[in-house]
Amino acid sequence: MSTGADASGAAPAADPTKRNVFLLASCLALSMTGISLNMVVSALTGVMLADQGALYTLPFIGEVPETSLATLPLSMQFIGTMAATFPASMFMRRVGRRIGFSVGQFIGACAAALACYAILEQSFWLFTLCGLAIGCHNAFWQYYRFAASETASDAFKPRAVSLVLAGGVVAAVAGPQLADWSQDLLAPVLFAGSYATMVALCLVTVVLLQFIRIPNLTVEERRDTGRPLKEIARQPKFMVAVLAAMLGYASMSLVMTATPLAMVFCNYDVSDVAFVIQWHVLGMYVPSFFTGDLIRKIGVLNVIKIGVALMLGCVIVTLSGIELERFWLGLVLLGVGWNFMFIGGTTLLLEAYRPAERNKVQALNDFLIWGTVSVASLSAGILQNLVGWDAVNLAIIAPVLAVFTGALWMRFHMARDRAADAA
Repeated sequence: MSTGADASGAAPAADPTKRNVFLLASCLALSMTGISLNMVVSALTGVMLADQGALYTLPFIGEVPETSLATLPLSMQFIGTMAATFPASMFMRRVGRRIGFSVGQFIGACAAALACYAILEQSFWLFTLCGLAIGCHNAFWQYYRFAASETASDAFKPRAVSLVLAGGVVAAVAGPQLADWSQDLLAPVLFAGSYATMVALCLVTVVLLQFIRIPNLTVEERRDTGRPLKEIARQPKFMVAVLAAMLGYASMSLVMTATPLAMVFCNYDVSDVAFVIQWHVLGMYVPSFFTGDLIRKIGVLNVIKIGVALMLGCVIVTLSGIELERFWLGLVLLGVGWNFMFIGGTTLLLEAYRPAERNKVQALNDFLIWGTVSVASLSAGILQNLVGWDAVNLAIIAPVLAVFTGALWMRFHMARDRAADAA
């Protein structure tokens, strides 16, 4: 880690970690509030804008109504995030975290403004295109969790990552409430006001970002790229870290993205959807206050395996009925399961690379995560419309069991290495 000056030329504080964690948690709270709002209204906006009579031919599936593509705008966000992970990380390697994060927020403000315009013009495909730009914006702020660890001691890193993600608790409360409040803000056109609200959130975040203090890499550190990615990716820690975060996130996204559509199909209104999504996001982020400590006490692999068990619990609950409380409990379990798998995977990844390798390894990790999440999100609307809610939930069983198997494999690998060292 560099001890050089930051982008402003001022020397960083002796220990800026707590300051950075607080500011990054606040920025993540604002960014996640916008995304939480977006999770509530994106698919519903897609249904509203879709041509009710249009048919499209999909490979291996055949003709589907355009309304089946209602989750496409949200899926395009995941595709945009995947596509921007490497450029965003390499850009920040050169200019530093503060400038990079600020640029990402400006991209988000412009994208949300264009989405607002697309809704006012009733253009499904322009709204879908805006998803790509919002996804690029998301690629930048997803690195908040890694940035928090860059001035932290090894012992504090799991807690730093966890506490930054705890900023999502604010989003859990504010996001769905803003979605409910802002949907009529530019009446009579529904949901345009929601994206106007996102513009304001991005601009406020830019202001807060100017106070973070994370040293930039020195010229020598930028020149040293470390080991080849192929060598790093062969480590068991890297494999299991990516598997946990990638399949945990994809499984969560598949169910979460389909939930608003399933609830509307079951005759629940937007306020009911907002209630369930709100508790889901609380489930995602409230555990962050103690996940880091739990990792230190019982080990990262055990935390990941508990996350798998919670996701399977979500499947059991959601398959048992369509009452509001079952949607609520299933999505809470899904959120907590995601938290344990995602923070566990992120913590494990921090052990798999050296400081000079951080940007490319983080970028590869997030590229794989968002590529898989893109497929899951796009599949959600198709599965929900063509097969049904039960199929959406059954689809996550195999991926989460794969994570459990990976954690067992790594534990066996570690035990074998310890035995070899002892011999």
